Amino acid sequence: MEIRLLTPADAKDYWKLRLEALQQHPEAFLTSYEESVKRENPVEQVARNFTADGSYTFGAFEEGELIGVVTLLQEERVKIRHRANIFAMHVTSCKQGLGIGKDLMKEAIKKARSIEVIEKINLSVTAGNERAKRLYTSLGFKVYGREERALKIDGVYYDDEYMVLQVK
Repeated sequence: MEIRLLTPADAKDYWKLRLEALQQHPEAFLTSYEESVKRENPVEQVARNFTADGSYTFGAFEEGELIGVVTLLQEERVKIRHRANIFAMHVTSCKQGLGIGKDLMKEAIKKARSIEVIEKINLSVTAGNERAKRLYTSLGFKVYGREERALKIDGVYYDDEYMVLQVK
């Protein structure tokens, strides 16, 4: 397995995996599958995101196939540039439980530590997602808050937990 930063050439494969994530785990993402498939030129937008300052999307590849992703996004505003956020974490379902998510997270954390001004990484996770919470906790993240009824999908509410990792 190889983990590397994604480039605009990876945008189409990323978008395919992103749609899979939104379909399979709607409670884990703010964006819905239905909203996403209606977007205009999504692959072009993803390609631009891969070259944006402060945005780092890592991909895990097995035999050339993209099987997992995670994005580290540094805050832009001066007062909060010491913070980064983890977004869009997903490993394709047939490869979950093999340590790929942990390897992706380690790369994102390593990148954050290499950026002098970043002091902490924040993320949110669906409160009921015990597997993801165990992963983040194993890497040193700690819960600092909970939002009840953070998402509402088809009349069902989901709580979010907010986690932080101090990197400096």
